[in-house]
Amino acid sequence: MQDISIYFTPISEELKVFNEGTLGEKIIKHDDFGFPELKEKSLAILYVPEYRRLSGKNSETNDNFRKSLYELFVGDAWNRDIYDLGTIQPGEAIQDTYYALTQVVTELVKAQIIPIVIGGGQDLTLAMYKGFEPLEQMVNICSIDHSLDIGDPNDAPSAHGYVSHLLMQRPCNLFNFSNIGLQRPLVKKKEIELFEKLYFDFCRLGEFMDDFKKAEPHLRNSDILSVDFGSLKSIETDPLVYNQPNGFTASQICQLSKYAGISDKLACLGIFNVDIGQNENASALLSQIIWYFIDGVHARMGDFPIGSKIEYKKFIVHLDDFPDDLIFYKSPKSGRWWMEVKYPVNEGSKYERHHLVPCDEDDYQNTLENEVPDLWWKTLQKLS
Repeated sequence: MQDISIYFTPISEELKVFNEGTLGEKIIKHDDFGFPELKEKSLAILYVPEYRRLSGKNSETNDNFRKSLYELFVGDAWNRDIYDLGTIQPGEAIQDTYYALTQVVTELVKAQIIPIVIGGGQDLTLAMYKGFEPLEQMVNICSIDHSLDIGDPNDAPSAHGYVSHLLMQRPCNLFNFSNIGLQRPLVKKKEIELFEKLYFDFCRLGEFMDDFKKAEPHLRNSDILSVDFGSLKSIETDPLVYNQPNGFTASQICQLSKYAGISDKLACLGIFNVDIGQNENASALLSQIIWYFIDGVHARMGDFPIGSKIEYKKFIVHLDDFPDDLIFYKSPKSGRWWMEVKYPVNEGSKYERHHLVPCDEDDYQNTLENEVPDLWWKTLQKLS
């Protein structure tokens, strides 16, 4: 691994005091004694207070969430190392901050270390995405957000307009983008039409409220999760800063974070648009979102069906007036479902990670009623 310590400043002195059995005791910190020696298959927390594309100026570094996080107790069977790498201070130009975060994400992901990035504007998602570029694989991104944040590609990327810049990246390694929590009154019709044209996915806030399990396949299918802290109801965070009367509750966002952690595929988490100042309630909620993600990572089952599927239950469904049978797999470990979508043989391994699509049992049951799931069609279009 290349040296990434040059990008970080250590945590503050006051964070060195903690109680027995807490995360403060377990976390291996970058402090005045030096940068930690990183081990594979671990987790790394880092703070990037880059707010120029959110509020138009750099906010002073405020890592109060660390104090709240360090006070939480360690979960059951937590056997992975957890690091706090410190803070990536904003560079002289915003591109300098992007570059630093990109390099850090690249090195961590290559070492199978899951970065937990606390920001800063959600435009930092661009830097996380570029961190996957050296891996030379197609990438899926999921956002938890009340809007789609597409923006104008002719404008500079911003915290509320960065997705168009993801699409403009060359080489383009973005296979799918999905959204959880979309609120229709806050999204332009043409943005939804563009999402549908690109065969991207979204789970509306109302759909999630009706059945929270609808969000799980989107999280399980993603390499990167980008969370807008403003997607929560403002009453849950800070009504003086955020202005969303509707949105996720504190318990729901923690549940989503746990689902994300459990996903074997998810390799990077970013929580952005975090502007909590001295608000202790918001700091406590942010720290619990991180806690539940870590807890989910420790509950991973390693049952993504790559390679031999001999242990999986296989379901073959024949549809009327349809040339191919639809094939589903169910994990004996977790009871989770996947469906198979054929991809062009001449593409080799390019799409190998994407032709088995996470789904739920409802997709299988609908297929029995001679309905081809929308997710199957969308995936086929992207593979073709």
